[in-house]
Amino acid sequence: MSIFSYHLIELSFFEAIKNIFSKPILKNTKGLIHSEYMTVMTLGSPVFSKSRVLIGQVAVFIQWNDENDLETFLTQDNFGKKLAEGWHVRLSFIREWGKFSGFKIPILKDQLNKSKSPVVAVTIARMKPLAIPRFINWGRPVEKLVRDHPSATLALASVKFPNTVSTFSIWKTEKEMTDMVQGHSLVKRPKRHSAAMKERERKSFHFEFTTLRFKPLSEFGQWKGKSNYTSTQ
Repeated sequence: MSIFSYHLIELSFFEAIKNIFSKPILKNTKGLIHSEYMTVMTLGSPVFSKSRVLIGQVAVFIQWNDENDLETFLTQDNFGKKLAEGWHVRLSFIREWGKFSGFKIPILKDQLNKSKSPVVAVTIARMKPLAIPRFINWGRPVEKLVRDHPSATLALASVKFPNTVSTFSIWKTEKEMTDMVQGHSLVKRPKRHSAAMKERERKSFHFEFTTLRFKPLSEFGQWKGKSNYTSTQ
């Protein structure tokens, strides 16, 4: 059964730069369907600041034929062994909105075990270059909403130059996530996300865009000295 994995790791500045150009995950890797190697960004930070794009922090989003292929990659591939030293979560597909080339969305959809189960959301898009200023104008308020939301246990953005952008977030429950999306959260300025979606529908920012929702299967390692981001305890 196809699964997805999302990895976070800190590398040296020079290794991170090298990997941007060398494509460390080979296309012929056994069981690999698609991967995106990206540089982590701080949600809501000023556009022109050192905290915006964090070169030494890497996010890798991957789809596999099955979990055995992921295990083989993490234990036998040189870059896979490096990723195994970081943090990652294994994911089962629930829902998709939009389309993004490379990933093969499973026909069979999983479902959460109970209403209080955590849920993971990934957005990924190829930007229209001329739409980037408008996207930043509408997007940064949404970044701050997600970053500061009390129901998000982990939230970040990432970028792959020249025009791939992505977000990753873990939520305590699906309802709390959908309330945020629809503007129903009990937070300050709750409609920032819904307003940005209306603007995107009016005039798209992207060549291609998708929002993917997942059930977390298992979590490994630590990120920023913490673990158990998907725990319901």
